[in-house]
Amino acid sequence: MTGDDPNDPSTPPNAHRDRPTTQSEYGIPEDEEGLLPWSHVLARLREDRTFWVATTGPDSRPHTRPVWGVVVDGTFHCGGGERTRWVRNVDADPRLAVHCESGEDVVIVEGLAEKLTPEIADAERLVSIDAAYAEKYGIEHGTPVFAIRPETVLAWSDYPTDATRWRFEDD
Repeated sequence: MTGDDPNDPSTPPNAHRDRPTTQSEYGIPEDEEGLLPWSHVLARLREDRTFWVATTGPDSRPHTRPVWGVVVDGTFHCGGGERTRWVRNVDADPRLAVHCESGEDVVIVEGLAEKLTPEIADAERLVSIDAAYAEKYGIEHGTPVFAIRPETVLAWSDYPTDATRWRFEDD
């Protein structure tokens, strides 16, 4: 069985689905009825064109930038030039958040960015990522590109009734 949702085979095996916690006035239900499936997250990450990446700069200030991204083998990938501020931030601190563009059909991925370059990544994997970029955006990305390893994912499309959280255990 994968993850906590036996009805959704796309759910990663180390994902545990529940409700996000916040103050009761927000009205998030306590039961599991209406939780979104992992396939909803994958659909948003596959179909959305622009994503916001939030990193932390060397002065501890937040830094956000729009990026393009693709899903390959169930993992979200995004990238930028070596000299861009957000990539330099991730080089110093791999923690980041990725947010789909919509503020109503929300997917937020909080986790770690794993840098993929020809020196450290499987060549076939990089070819697959470039092919996904070419199909989605009409251009290959090249390197560096980052595989985003989620620690927490939040999603909703009918807040608060379907507000859903996935927490990931280390593999």
